[in-house]
This record gives sequence, C-alpha cells and structure tokens, in this order.
Amino acid sequence: MIINTGGRTDTVQYYSDWLLERFAKGEVLVRNPLFPNRVTRYELTPEKVDCVVFCSKNYAPILPRLHEITDRFNTYFHYTITAYGPDIEPRVPSIDESMQTLKALAAQVGPQRVAWRYDPVLLTDTYTVGRHLETFARMAGELAPYIDRCIFSFVELYKKVEVNMPGLRAVPPAGKEALAKGLGEIAQRSGIYLQSCATPENYERYGVHPSGCMTLDILGRANGITFRPRRHSGMRAHCHCIETRDIGAYDTCPNGCRYCYANRSPAAALENYRRHDPHAPLLLGQVQPGDTVTQAAQPRFAWQAEQTTLFDGKST
Repeated sequence: MIINTGGRTDTVQYYSDWLLERFAKGEVLVRNPLFPNRVTRYELTPEKVDCVVFCSKNYAPILPRLHEITDRFNTYFHYTITAYGPDIEPRVPSIDESMQTLKALAAQVGPQRVAWRYDPVLLTDTYTVGRHLETFARMAGELAPYIDRCIFSFVELYKKVEVNMPGLRAVPPAGKEALAKGLGEIAQRSGIYLQSCATPENYERYGVHPSGCMTLDILGRANGITFRPRRHSGMRAHCHCIETRDIGAYDTCPNGCRYCYANRSPAAALENYRRHDPHAPLLLGQVQPGDTVTQAAQPRFAWQAEQTTLFDGKST
C-alpha cells in the first residue's frame, strides 16, 4: 500500500507533530469524507506500507525530524513551488525561501526522491504567460541539480475553486500551448525531466512527458525497489498514478491558496486547524460513539530490493 500524507491538506507544514506521532505509534485513523460515520484504521509500519508519499509547500517544519520516517520507510516527496505571491498563496513562503528548503530536503533524502511541482498554472492580469516563463526559468536554473523531475498542470475549475477565486477562468488553448512550449524548452535547457499531470492534451512535441507523477515505476526507482505489475485506473481523469490512501482531511489547510480544491473556505480551514489535537489518532476530531471503525486491507506491492544506492541519480 502507498500512503499519501498531503493530498487533502498540507500535513507537513501544519501538522508535523501529529504526523510524526502517528508513524511512531504505527497507526492512524481516517474519516471518510463522503460517509462521515465511517472511519478507517491504517497500520503505519514498514511491514504494511510500501512507500510514504509527501506533498507540501513548506518542508521546513519537519526537516529536523524527517529522518524518523525516512530511516524506516521508502519515501517520495512532492514540493510545490509556483510563481505566485501572497495574493494567490497567502501563507506560503517566498520563492527564494522555498527553493532553499527544497535544497535542504534534497540533501537529506537525495534528489531522486524529490519532485518539484509547478502547479496549478493559472493566468491572470498579473500572472501572464510571460511571467510564468520568466519565473520558471529562474527556478529551473537553480533547482535542476536537486530534483528528480518537474511536474506541471493547469488549474481545474472545481466548484470550491470557483467560490474561493471568483472570476477565475480556465486557461485557454492558446495559453496552454504557449506555456507547454515555453516550459518544455526551459526544462530541456536546464536538464530537467518535465511532465504534465492529468492533462488531456499531449505536449510531447515540446519535450513534455505525459506519464503519471506517482507511478510504481517512479516510486520504485527512487527507493531501489521493484513493484509487482498492477492494473489500476489512476486517481482521476487522465491520471496515470497508482492509487494511494490519504491520511489527511479536507478543510484543514491554512495556506489559504485561492485555487485550492480541498477547502470549502479559508475560514473553515482555519477553524478546523484551531480544533486540531496533535495527539489524536484522527487529524481532525475524535472517534464518536456512532462511528464504525474498520481495519483497512493493506496489500503489499513491493517485490524485491534492487542493488542501488540513495544517490544513484535521476529516474526517467
């Protein structure tokens, strides 16, 4: 089983103590977002978890103790750094600060375990195609030696996004074409393996690879292990990623990103953050008398270890 720690909230930035305690205790409870009375228990042990995947906009809070997880588990890290400022991402560190933290992360875990996410890409009067390409070029030149790959996607207009960012429009086809071409050219010059995420359009002519960002091949190469072949349908439309089990909760990320699909509103997320108990088995709240707690089936995907080392280089 693949455990995802950051698909529903920025667990690393805001809930590091809780996350580390859950792994130390070897179990976590997760409330079903569609059926709130259903709670699933996952064992967080090396015997039950093939790989732990992280996704965050700020790894600084967990870096001093990250070894408590990486010493025991296979891991892979997605680090989201975009061109946006506080007008779009109110509580996210600056680009320069984020790049320095990414370098520190790569020094700990190895560049082959770090993916830079430049997403979602959206266009406004401020964040034009030109500004994206200029910012991406500066970041690519600095981050290339420290990452396994870069992943980008275009903003999706979920209903929550439309509520939190009124007036946001989908990136038009001409804008997508210009961005894909420009990002691809910059990535090739910088020696970065660039891929799109859950994008129906194919931009391989610009050097953009359409493969998934959390495939068993990527996770296996990063950790020197081989996974059994496994058929799956992806995480969503046009997605090639292996299914994961997320241990976070929606409506709990205080970052306040205006394009966020995981929060109903920034106010709701901040209120839930204040309610968080770092010692509870659930990220948010407690088990209630009417809840049904079920032990998850946790099939193993890993087959055998390969003869590789932590810093063997980039996967493709």
